[in-house]
Amino acid sequence: MSLEPLDSPDADVVPDRTPEELEALLGDLVVGRDDHLNAPGFVIRPDTVQETLSTLKSEAGYDHLSVVTAQEYENRYESIYHLKKFDDPTQEVSVVVPADKDHPVSESAEPVFRTADWHEREAYDLIGIEYDGHPDLRRILLPETWQGHPLSLDYDQNQPQIASLPAHVNPIQEHHKDAESDTMYLNIGPHHPATHGVLHLKTVLDGEQVVDVESDIGYLHRCEEQMAQNGTYRHQIMPYPDRWDYISAGLLNEWAYARAAEDLADIEVPEYAQVIRTMGAEMCRIAAHMLALATFALDVNGDFTATFMYAINDRERVQKLLEDLTGQRLMFNYFRLGGVVWDLPEPREEFFSNTRDFLDQLPGSVEEYHDLITSNEIFQMRTIDTGILPPEVAKNYGATGPVARGSGVDYDLRRDDPYGYYDELEWDVITEDGCDNYSRLLVRMQEVEESAKIIGQCIDLLEDWPEEERNIQANVPRTLRPDDDAEIYRAVEAAKGELGIYIRSDGTDKPGRFKIRSPCFSNLQTLPEMANGEYIPDVIAALGSLDIVLGEVDR
Repeated sequence: MSLEPLDSPDADVVPDRTPEELEALLGDLVVGRDDHLNAPGFVIRPDTVQETLSTLKSEAGYDHLSVVTAQEYENRYESIYHLKKFDDPTQEVSVVVPADKDHPVSESAEPVFRTADWHEREAYDLIGIEYDGHPDLRRILLPETWQGHPLSLDYDQNQPQIASLPAHVNPIQEHHKDAESDTMYLNIGPHHPATHGVLHLKTVLDGEQVVDVESDIGYLHRCEEQMAQNGTYRHQIMPYPDRWDYISAGLLNEWAYARAAEDLADIEVPEYAQVIRTMGAEMCRIAAHMLALATFALDVNGDFTATFMYAINDRERVQKLLEDLTGQRLMFNYFRLGGVVWDLPEPREEFFSNTRDFLDQLPGSVEEYHDLITSNEIFQMRTIDTGILPPEVAKNYGATGPVARGSGVDYDLRRDDPYGYYDELEWDVITEDGCDNYSRLLVRMQEVEESAKIIGQCIDLLEDWPEEERNIQANVPRTLRPDDDAEIYRAVEAAKGELGIYIRSDGTDKPGRFKIRSPCFSNLQTLPEMANGEYIPDVIAALGSLDIVLGEVDR
């Protein structure tokens, strides 16, 4: 299945509307306006969520629910639905839904956007807002027996918690049973190589066929948002992003926070630092995709000796360049608000030469991977036409990155909402229309080549940059105190998709609310759509094709 080209005369293009036109479209649904730095905020009643979001989705084209942010205030609870357009993510709207302080109930957005399922469950789990009409409102990160909501104002952090383990109850639902079948419940994980970390898949089988699979997450929840809320903008938050997608996307994570905080504080990054950031980010993308390729081959073919080690070897080469640049192997902590911490390593000529050597050998390596994997008959049988994710389903779940682009969704924030130096360089957004496990791998392999193009152009620019203009940082105040109650959501194109940060300032040098929009969190929601009706090995292939890391799912 493929999407209709955006420039097709038959494509259903919804014209952009001004905030005033959107308010007129929503009419009496709007009860107030809220100031967000990059998106108009419309305040609505908690019983009109579905009507409001349906109107914005169907009549104004806001078909991408990026994230749901929730918070408790002294006089109310509040949910914020951050909406974008897949065709143009610079068109953004925030729908603000206050709920009663004594009885925090709000209508669920799940019937309009399927991705709201997990996002609202997280808001309920951590803050305590109940979502009326939600199909499965229960905790998602914490055990069901947990007492209280950790981000609520009256939460007692010293309260002892006893997370009891209930006796095993067969979770097979009524509609999974019939007289002609013999269903079985199977645990996959949470400690299993194929789950890519501590993920528990509750799987219901009818023979070898999957009837239902449910992702049980939260085993690696580390309170990253809470820690960021206790750190200062200027110095103490930046080390945390490296630890979200801790495998290889450190600089991409750092950029997500930097972009949000820099826009919030009106900091302009020097052009030279932007080029360095862009180069480093694409090195991280190659490292991430090489690991995805290696582990996917291991999941599907059991191929450790050849493909896995080959890909890890190429990943090691780019990791060595990142180590030269940042001084670290994984937890880079290289970005700073306003730029980067230091210039390129000396001697610069050696760094440029090593980078070019890596780029020169990369096409040959990619060709070898095509010979080893994509041309492999067994691999093709396991991945082509399995794990099908149609484009409209991917959008409804908020899937982004290679997962969405493998379903033909032409969405990449580097091009569609430009930042850094991307809009000055020549490169292409890769999409595939197969919508299957095979297509998602092809997208990542081709993106490695596009990243190499970007790095090569950055090296050319940096090599010729006048020495007196090598400004690596803006002049940033020692202490940042954004205006009270300023709100912003900004995102970057991380290796796994849209990585966004929502910040609400409270007039101090620390965020009042810090919310992480993890691409893996939304992408993982699509697993039942890809796996139900398939066979057990196809579940493993589908999960591997998502390229999740649980540190980012759970945060």
